[in-house]
Amino acid sequence: MELPEDSPLLGGHRSVPHTADLRIEAWGPTRAACLAQAVRGMCGSFLDLAGAAGGRRREVVVRADTDEDLLVALLEEVVYWLDTHDEVPVEVRLTAVPGGLRALLCMADIGTLPVLGAAPKAVTLHGLTFAPGPGGWQCSFTLDV
Repeated sequence: MELPEDSPLLGGHRSVPHTADLRIEAWGPTRAACLAQAVRGMCGSFLDLAGAAGGRRREVVVRADTDEDLLVALLEEVVYWLDTHDEVPVEVRLTAVPGGLRALLCMADIGTLPVLGAAPKAVTLHGLTFAPGPGGWQCSFTLDV
């Protein structure tokens, strides 16, 4: 049985109050699910992704020495596509590879999506967390907007 993308068993995300920046918390039953929720939380913080369909597919390999660095590298990849091509992932599929992960990103043009807020410019390292916890993985990060 395949679960719907918004199933609580697949994880979730939320933004939390933070002075002058945007703070996102995400969680999921696996490391990959948590990372995918982090990307969804980041993109959903400034765009309405309801009903969005990805047209282009981007495949990237992100490598890092630690889980925290992997989270930052993945989020910075999203900021890169936003800044250089005006597109965001509306679907994220992650596969572990040695030293990192392979990300298949199904992208949509930001001009086709309703804007909810300021787009992120960078991921800050202050207060960043990403680790396994009770019931799965959790992460928390701050975006410069």
